[in-house]
Amino acid sequence: MWYVYILKSLVDNKYYIGCTNNLERRIKEHNLGYNFSTKLRFPLELVYFEEYSNSKEAFIREKKIKSYKGGNAFKKLLE
Repeated sequence: MWYVYILKSLVDNKYYIGCTNNLERRIKEHNLGYNFSTKLRFPLELVYFEEYSNSKEAFIREKKIKSYKGGNAFKKLLE
């Protein structure tokens, strides 16, 4: 199973969008500072995720979500 996920920083309220095949492990890695993009922004909380059967679908969806990050489509996704 593959996941597309959105994390929210509790420090600056910004979002991070990612993709993984192990959601629990990946969130732990983010909160331990192992990811360059989020290491100064943790703690982070999971605010949204979707499941996919393969990596190709997940990466396509991740790219799509990133394309409308911050816009109305992104806000609707989080509602």
